[in-house]
Amino acid sequence: MDESRRRSYLEAMGVVRWDRRPRVHPAESHPDRPEHEALDRHGGSEIRPWAPVPAVSAAQAVIAPLRPEVGLLDWEGLGAQVVACQRCAELVANRTQTVFGVGDRAALWMVIGEAPGADEDRQGEPFVGRAGQLLNAMLRAVGLARESVYIANVLKCRPPGNRDPRPDEAQRCIPFLKRQITLVAPRILLVVGRVAAQTLLETDAPVGRLRGRVHRFGEQRIPLVVTYHPAYLLRSPEQKAKAWQDLLLAVEAADEP
Repeated sequence: MDESRRRSYLEAMGVVRWDRRPRVHPAESHPDRPEHEALDRHGGSEIRPWAPVPAVSAAQAVIAPLRPEVGLLDWEGLGAQVVACQRCAELVANRTQTVFGVGDRAALWMVIGEAPGADEDRQGEPFVGRAGQLLNAMLRAVGLARESVYIANVLKCRPPGNRDPRPDEAQRCIPFLKRQITLVAPRILLVVGRVAAQTLLETDAPVGRLRGRVHRFGEQRIPLVVTYHPAYLLRSPEQKAKAWQDLLLAVEAADEP
């Protein structure tokens, strides 16, 4: 990506001053993942076709218990279980549809948010409103297209009134997300927002204390970087420079052996 385009993306984030430093693109090399092609001359990776889980309303969903073997499901089975999930009565009663996830299912980067909002509940895809537009700009700033990453939320249903997910709701839904992480097998987890970070890291520490360093997630010790939620950055643009530093940290972590 040429410098003028990079500056335009940073300006879209509200970060107009930044220190350039050497960077190795996280998708340049992945010896353990031969299915990934080399970068093209524009710095982007080959985009894999993806198919979002079909939108099904709560009324259309077949009522079924959450299967205990979620950790063994493939993409199709996992998506069906999410659609059929009835474990959170308030969320089921208020949702238009479940919001499973979207993107490259063999991505090097996986972005994890908190829960769908009104736009996401209506369209069935995470990060499609103003916060999603900012997330897209953040990804482009480090040379990533939205379609080249995988994006999911901790919760698959919109909390009424866009309230924060409750701890019990997050714990009921986290098996779905953990299985998604296993299936994608990303090189880096970029976790945005307090609820997502605290749920995955099993802590009550604020985002300000969790960001700025590389955590490890799961048995595979996947590098995990915490940053502010794009919706928060829209309300607090003075924090965007910190978010840019978090993105640079994620780039470095994704390139680790």
